[in-house]
Amino acid sequence: MAIIETEATLHEAHRDNHTHRDVNGGWLRPAVFGAMDGLVSNLALMTGVAGGSAGQQAVVLSGLAGLAAGAFSMAAGEYTSVASQRELVEAELDVERRELRRHPKGEEAELAALYQARGVEPGLAREVARQLSRDPEQALEIHAREELGVDPGDLPSPAVAAVSSFGSFALGALLPVLPFLLGASGLWPAVLLALLGLFLCGALVARVTARSWWYSGLRQLALGGAAAGVTYALGTVFGTALG
Repeated sequence: MAIIETEATLHEAHRDNHTHRDVNGGWLRPAVFGAMDGLVSNLALMTGVAGGSAGQQAVVLSGLAGLAAGAFSMAAGEYTSVASQRELVEAELDVERRELRRHPKGEEAELAALYQARGVEPGLAREVARQLSRDPEQALEIHAREELGVDPGDLPSPAVAAVSSFGSFALGALLPVLPFLLGASGLWPAVLLALLGLFLCGALVARVTARSWWYSGLRQLALGGAAAGVTYALGTVFGTALG
């Protein structure tokens, strides 16, 4: 009895200690990177316009236009991308579904061969494949996971992807514009708020990486600041040339 309890305790301790990071990033990764995309692109756009000696009104209008154009572009692109991917997966699932209906034994043998290739003994692999192939829907799910690397019941939604992309990009792009909407008269408050946002986004990315939060934050701050600086310099050059 004591041995059983000890083994159970060890098993429970191993299960509690054996954890992994979310390597896909879940919802955090696309949301944060969408916000960073909006931040960097709109900050660069506004500093480029400001560098060309444009007035405050032109800078604000460029920021609002960049927010709207970028958010709609991101949403449209994400919708098309995810919809195309989903249609391709559904077409391949239809092919697999037909094969399971027309050649069930051949698909069962194929599944057994997959398990054998992973080190399962031939007899056991055939028995596992036979039992799993009893239910056509379960067989389809297993073949989809093994051959296509997808879960038929968990395909991405184009509408959700589009709305999420629109919202995260718009939120990030709003930061450089916000100080002007609140009454700021110069570019520096917008730049400082945007750079702070970039640092925070970079720090959040550290949750799905092995890097420290300050390293990720400073890296994103440097990249965003460099983009803003380059576009400001280009705006100055073009403004002088055209002026």
